[in-house]
Amino acid sequence: MNLTELNLTNKRTVKDLLGKYGARPEKYLGQHFILSKKTLFQMIAAAEIKKNDTVVEIGPGLGTLTQELAKTGAKIIAVEKDPLMVSILGETLADFSNIKIIQADARNIGENIGVGHLYLKKYKIVANLPYNAATFLIRQWLESKNPPESMVLMIQKEVARRICAKPPHMNLLAVSVQFYADVKIVDYVPAEAFWPKPKVDSAIIKIVPTGGQPPRGCWAVVKAGFSQPRKQLIGNLAKKLGVPRETILDIYEKLNMKEKIRAQNLSVEDWLILAKKIDKKIFAIAA
Repeated sequence: MNLTELNLTNKRTVKDLLGKYGARPEKYLGQHFILSKKTLFQMIAAAEIKKNDTVVEIGPGLGTLTQELAKTGAKIIAVEKDPLMVSILGETLADFSNIKIIQADARNIGENIGVGHLYLKKYKIVANLPYNAATFLIRQWLESKNPPESMVLMIQKEVARRICAKPPHMNLLAVSVQFYADVKIVDYVPAEAFWPKPKVDSAIIKIVPTGGQPPRGCWAVVKAGFSQPRKQLIGNLAKKLGVPRETILDIYEKLNMKEKIRAQNLSVEDWLILAKKIDKKIFAIAA
């Protein structure tokens, strides 16, 4: 039987295939193989892939998701760090002519998608990301000079919730992602949908860059605001930015903000306005 005909969502098949190559799931690479066809189809549907699209997949593993991506007719670029997985992909994806396999660490090419041998004018990212690298990669892609059109990602459930948070539950990660993109959770995926079974549940998240860029000084204001999330925002800003409380209170009054407000209560729009006002005040004081 051709390896592309194997059911890669079957645990026995996965184990046999790994055994053939002397491979095993590596914890340090966050390798958990998806066994749910429903989840694969949800990711494909959420990505809204068209035949003329270019899709980058990070950490394809055995090629389970890669095969479904390739069936859309789009051009697929699969970036895999593990050399043993690259060997397996050479067989499981052999029947597809629209897949390019690149052996590389995604953390080192994120900023370079769009230049050199990975030059992509327009692309989408669809991936089951390792938990330990997910937030780093998301931030890297969003802040790059050539961000993707969209990202459909499998990540840790709690991280997905943090990214998609709204007031009064905002956090530093949510603001840093929502500065650049619209975000939503597509669905939750139980740990039982993977082998080996991870310790936590996952979520499919869709991130669509809006082209927005935070203004000068904005990130410094946000980091200062969240420096001690349990404390009032005014104290954090005054201490970390060196701005007098009276100056911040004056800004609060103009923005109709309550004195005892905390960072978690501000929306992305609130942060943008607040940062702009504080920036102007700082320069005025310095002058």
